[in-house]
Amino acid sequence: MNLSVGMINKIVDYIAFHALTQPQKVALICHGEKLTYMELYDEIKSYALRFSQQGIVKGQTYLFKFHADRSCIVTYFALHQIGAIAVPLEKSLPNEKIGELESRISKHGPFIINDVADILFTTGTTGVSKGVIISHDTILADAENLADAQGFTSETVFLICGPLNHIGSLSKMYPTFMMGGTVIIIDGIKNLDNFYEALDYPSYKLATFLVPSSIRMLLLFSKDRLVEYKDKIDFIETGAAAISHSDMLALCKILPNTRIYNTYASTETGIISTYNFNDGNCVPGCLGRPMKNSGISITEKGNIACSGRTLMSGYVDMDLDKSVIKDNVLVTSDLGYLDEEGMLHLTGREDDVINVGGLKVEPSEVEDVVMAFPGIKDCICIAVPHSITDNTLKLLVVFEKGVVLDKKRMARFIATKLESYKVPLLYEQVDSIKRTFNGKLDRKAFRTQKREL
Repeated sequence: MNLSVGMINKIVDYIAFHALTQPQKVALICHGEKLTYMELYDEIKSYALRFSQQGIVKGQTYLFKFHADRSCIVTYFALHQIGAIAVPLEKSLPNEKIGELESRISKHGPFIINDVADILFTTGTTGVSKGVIISHDTILADAENLADAQGFTSETVFLICGPLNHIGSLSKMYPTFMMGGTVIIIDGIKNLDNFYEALDYPSYKLATFLVPSSIRMLLLFSKDRLVEYKDKIDFIETGAAAISHSDMLALCKILPNTRIYNTYASTETGIISTYNFNDGNCVPGCLGRPMKNSGISITEKGNIACSGRTLMSGYVDMDLDKSVIKDNVLVTSDLGYLDEEGMLHLTGREDDVINVGGLKVEPSEVEDVVMAFPGIKDCICIAVPHSITDNTLKLLVVFEKGVVLDKKRMARFIATKLESYKVPLLYEQVDSIKRTFNGKLDRKAFRTQKREL
């Protein structure tokens, strides 16, 4: 087989290239098992042959639960190898739900876009889960964006500990394999010993992706242990949800020599921009400049609009396209602005804004302030009906063990940071706050609150 970089059209082609040029380099470590690039590509070819023998052809969709194991990773790239369309699903998804998704895909009809690689279903926190169609060119563009902006190299050892059916984790395999680095897979970070054992890998070019809720867990329960890796971790990326400024500052203090990126991305837009907030300024809400394959503009209403090669090809339910994509520009529900240096700043989401007596409140602004309150583990600011102002703010808080909510003290603390109309009227201490599997606050679950006043 004679393969050159000029012949590469998919990430799996890079794996094939490295199997030829550096066959004994470790490509993948999963549950302690190591696969070299040669071994990984041999398994991909074996699975691809098996799929072909089963009658799976180019353009055909293949749904599978994406567990954090070697077989699923090989399955994913084997489908790409034969030109089939991978539909990776959340590992705990009920079988009945899989049948529903298969039915939705079948109604789409033949996939006329020859370059389709994946269909990724979103979490659906603001409505019905959407099937996002992703092309191979989009995947390559995402990989180039990250490799260029965050400095992936052949020495990069990237630890993936999130759900593998989500762009947050999938997109980290792309630049690592593109550059010939090493991917380590673990099944979440609830078991902190597994996380730190992975960081013990003999490399000083370690990197990982952590959603803000995982960062908070590390800061609360293993700050002293994380400090021990300050000279080993090359960079950390966070995203998928807003990270509080207090956590940003705490992480920078613990890891002074680590690049820590806050990235703007979504399944629909791809990987758009990133900002190393461990730059000495630690600007809250900043998401950096657009990467090489992406563009950003702000609409008259303040919505973030994205363009470039990283955009999705469409939705499985194609009629949804009309509301978000016009002239190859995707208008998001995110609100933000570009500063004089062209840096993107996120201010909230259009559908999250709470109207209190005619005044608009972005709940994430309240939550960011509250996360700096002593003893706080988690919180969410929600709207509940009010007989006079129509809506009022309610704060749900989770404290560390042994800490009890003092409502008046909490309200006074918030009032020192925000305008009076942004100070919640109601407070409740709860055991936990519902989040989606990728760490976002599940705001949809709290929009059914009964009238309280």
